[in-house]
Amino acid sequence: MVIGAAGQIGRPAVDALARDGWEVTAVSRGGGRDGSWPDGVRVVRMDREDEGALASAVGRGCDLVVDMVAYGAAHARQLTALADRVGSAVVISSVTVYEDDKGRGFDTQGEPDGFPEYPVPVPETRPTVTPGEASYSTRKVALERELIAAGDRLPTTVLRAGAVHGPHSPLPRELYFVKRNLDGRRTRVLAHRGESRFHTASAHNIAELIRLAAARPGSRVLNACDPQAPTVTEIGAAVDEVMGARTETVLVDGPPPTSAVGRSPWAVPLPVVFDMTAAERELGYRPVVSYARSLPETVEWLCDRTARQDWRARFPLLARTYPDLFDYPAEDAWLRGR
Repeated sequence: MVIGAAGQIGRPAVDALARDGWEVTAVSRGGGRDGSWPDGVRVVRMDREDEGALASAVGRGCDLVVDMVAYGAAHARQLTALADRVGSAVVISSVTVYEDDKGRGFDTQGEPDGFPEYPVPVPETRPTVTPGEASYSTRKVALERELIAAGDRLPTTVLRAGAVHGPHSPLPRELYFVKRNLDGRRTRVLAHRGESRFHTASAHNIAELIRLAAARPGSRVLNACDPQAPTVTEIGAAVDEVMGARTETVLVDGPPPTSAVGRSPWAVPLPVVFDMTAAERELGYRPVVSYARSLPETVEWLCDRTARQDWRARFPLLARTYPDLFDYPAEDAWLRGR
């Protein structure tokens, strides 16, 4: 059973498991079916927030539950309460759970001197933020702690995903470059000299990790990222290559000059890169796709979606997170004043 099957990671995960021989039930709030799935995939509509819905969907039992949308201790307890009917689980968490030696993490980025200084790369043994209900990161830690504590009853692989990319994303970072190319913008501005690295994670590579973990049940926590962590300059060049665009990049030393200039969705002042050796060692993980090879389907999907609807309406989460992402007048004014 795959919960959140209609989402960005859920779609390739269902496909990977079905093609690996699993009888898959794809669960989502809308009950939709992806065109890439084999015919044998069963589709079920369910909202996990409805009391008893998950237990009802599991029914008499299943060998594996894959949960894309679990947050917090309550969702963990939903899963562990079914331990007598579920063989094992794979649950998606996030790399945002880590903190540095000074107690800084993703939640402190907006504070003065609040950006975390992680080792490169970050292993799974790094400390995490305190579990709780205060933020996305603290809820993910609470989820992880509950699941690992119940590992003797429900063996669970927790996958800490990086900056997920691919079609069907509610927060498609690649739109930063795709829309500029579609709008005919031939100059872009990148802070931190374009050297920012926020480790990417293809939905297809995460699906491969899910497939491998499904075949090797256990209680473990693993990073889930791409084989390399490209810089934002390399990401822009890769998008240009796919779209056949020729651009000029203006590099800025230090942070973005303004909130509307130089601030890309990957603009971090220090590298955020994660160690994938544990996944290789424990699961035999080998990535199925590189960042560059995964881009064409993402670019095509973004071009199609933005052609039919304003980007703010189509991607409200992205618009709330980066409201000044395409403030071209501000960029032009800054460029004229250089």
